[in-house]
Amino acid sequence: MNEAPHMLIEEDGAILIASLNRPEKLNALSSETLATFDAALHRFRDTRALKVMLIRASGRYFSAGADLRENAPGAPPATGSGIREMHRLTLHGMHRIYDEMEHIEKPIVVAHQGTCVGGGLEMSLSCDFRLAAESARYSFPEGKFGVLPASNGVSRLTRIVGTHWARYLIMGNFIADANKALIMGLVHEVWPDEGFQERALAFCRHLAGNSGEQMGTAKIAIEMAYDLGPEMGRHVERMANSALMLAPDYLSGMKQHVGSIGKKD
Repeated sequence: MNEAPHMLIEEDGAILIASLNRPEKLNALSSETLATFDAALHRFRDTRALKVMLIRASGRYFSAGADLRENAPGAPPATGSGIREMHRLTLHGMHRIYDEMEHIEKPIVVAHQGTCVGGGLEMSLSCDFRLAAESARYSFPEGKFGVLPASNGVSRLTRIVGTHWARYLIMGNFIADANKALIMGLVHEVWPDEGFQERALAFCRHLAGNSGEQMGTAKIAIEMAYDLGPEMGRHVERMANSALMLAPDYLSGMKQHVGSIGKKD
């Protein structure tokens, strides 16, 4: 009997949905999972009609992280440089995939219906929006083994939640529930478990109705402004708008809006 696909891909209008499909394995990220996801990511990037990507899962875990049975072939490289290159170039291409998620000029949403730890959390950190059910839990178990989460777990986490909460999760090795994750800024919304997937899909449909050009430009501008600081960030704003405000959609939309001011319904 063949095992079910590790990830299911489907379209819902302008939304591409990638669903982790190994609930019996706590949705551990296998080579098949990441290869399927990589192909879906390129499909999302290259298909003009697709506006939003949603990553979701079924079962009591969103993801328990990397599939340790598959990712434990033996001893790690014998040198520090070898280990660093292993993280950068192997691990089923995690670094490359997560970088691509951040570079695609379309919104990527992840919906955590349950526990999200390790590599599953690292993947989620490269998404633009993170949604949590009340039963969601977050942690980096790598600390129990005396190492760091090395594929976004320090770099991207610190950028999102700051050093204060990064210490809590990485140095303290604590588990954060959904409400604490909301306080941290790790997730954008926390919703009840009942109806969670429907609300996540509605969130994506809202995004799909926004201007794709504006969202793509904003994705780049926000990252640049964060790195450059407020003064240079204002230059980024002006440069971005100098292109957006010449677009036909903006000009026609503003003309229609101005023309409607003062008119009765």
